Amino acid sequence: MMIRRSQAECMFFNTHSETNERFPNTLDAPSVDLTVVVPSFNEEERLPVMMDETLAYLEEKRTQHPDFSYEVIVVDDGSRDQTSNVALKYVKKFSSDRVRLLSLETNRGKGGAVRMGVLSSRGRKILMADADGATKFSDLSRLEEKLKSLPESRGIAIGSRAHLEKEAMAKRNLLRNFISKVFQFLVWILCVRTIRDTQCGFKLFSRQEAVELFSVLHVERWAFDVELLYLAEQLKVPMIEVAVNWTEIEGSKLVPVLSWIQMGKDILLVRLKYTLGIWTLADAKKMQ
Repeated sequence: MMIRRSQAECMFFNTHSETNERFPNTLDAPSVDLTVVVPSFNEEERLPVMMDETLAYLEEKRTQHPDFSYEVIVVDDGSRDQTSNVALKYVKKFSSDRVRLLSLETNRGKGGAVRMGVLSSRGRKILMADADGATKFSDLSRLEEKLKSLPESRGIAIGSRAHLEKEAMAKRNLLRNFISKVFQFLVWILCVRTIRDTQCGFKLFSRQEAVELFSVLHVERWAFDVELLYLAEQLKVPMIEVAVNWTEIEGSKLVPVLSWIQMGKDILLVRLKYTLGIWTLADAKKMQ
């Protein structure tokens, strides 16, 4: 699948040379232990809290384990606010060895932003983490432990809020609960059978599996997780669901009802297009 990318979207600011340099590509050998990809759209207010928590955890881990190396890639998905400037402050504070900014010229959607981050990464493991910081970042250790338990430590460890469902339903109104149940049913009946919470934005991938799946992904907006996990199921990629600590943070970019309807349409399209052969698993199998 052809992935469009402008010249500017291939570059990051190198704090050592103070020039723009090209991101690595997926053919390059990984050079750090962990990449954290943070898709960000108009996140100037919520991003600092998430970055402070994330970098404090990673720096502490680096202190305890001097051989540990990481990078955080903030993907500005065509924001109209100061998201890029916020991210650049962290680039300058921690250096481009540890924090990089990937600025997209137009808004691609969360799935498109995550994909661009994954395809620009250096990590042996790749974590997708939302910019709102809703998931406690230290739960990364739970995902890492579960990923290690998979054959050859390869596959996907998926952060899950399924254990919090009853509590969440008690706080939401009847309409939101109804739409949520319909969405979950559509996901289960049409696409993903083995994962209860497909939408949690905290997923840890081994590098090869991340590159294989994101290279052939079609859906770029909110329902991209469903296609991603549908592909993983069809390709028999090992997956494990891991309970995480999660708190709802104000400022969600999801528009109630309208976003759920769009996600429902995307799920139907995913199943329909793979069933009709418009999209095929052949490319993904070639990547494997």
